[in-house]
Amino acid sequence: MLNGPDPAVVFPVEHHQKLVFLKNIITRKNIEVGDFTYYDDFIDPLSFEKNVLYHFDFIGDKLIIGKFCAIASGVKFIMNGANHEIKPVSTYPFAIFGNGWERINDSVIHGDRYPYKGDTIIGNDVWIGYNATIMPGVKIGNGAIIGTCALVTNNVPDYAIVGGNPAQIIRKRFSDIDIERLLKIAWWDWSIEKITAHLHLINSIDIAGLENA
Repeated sequence: MLNGPDPAVVFPVEHHQKLVFLKNIITRKNIEVGDFTYYDDFIDPLSFEKNVLYHFDFIGDKLIIGKFCAIASGVKFIMNGANHEIKPVSTYPFAIFGNGWERINDSVIHGDRYPYKGDTIIGNDVWIGYNATIMPGVKIGNGAIIGTCALVTNNVPDYAIVGGNPAQIIRKRFSDIDIERLLKIAWWDWSIEKITAHLHLINSIDIAGLENA
């Protein structure tokens, strides 16, 4: 009988020594991950947070990842703390060194000097390939696929496949009409019992069958 894996398993995931259900190992308060999203790492699956770069609490931006995502080894998320001033002559971050230099920011609006692009949000059922890089504030839609070594600088639509540097849309996985149908179904929000009962449909191309379920 199919019961499905336990989403509360910390490490390792049964049968897969290099996979970890990500939600159960996150320590940073500004990272949120949905059930069954996994991270695969060739060396240390427990080290995911080392790949979330320039993520400082005082900035407040969040990395939000949905359910049932597959994140490959080497995937990196660049957060808003990586941004430097680009309007002045120099991009050097003088203010962080204090000793009087911090006063250059006294009359500066934060968003003007330090570009803030908001939270980075990954939808549900997203596959992010090996060594891809996601830039600050990017929104990746449900069902999207991010190709190996892609540099994602712009938002990715639902069920799109993107690749390259910078990443471009290669194609959509389904027609626009079928994408709308799939978004209404939102199988990732079903109970685990219902998902388990209908795995044969989720793992097929029978959209009508999913709708009927």
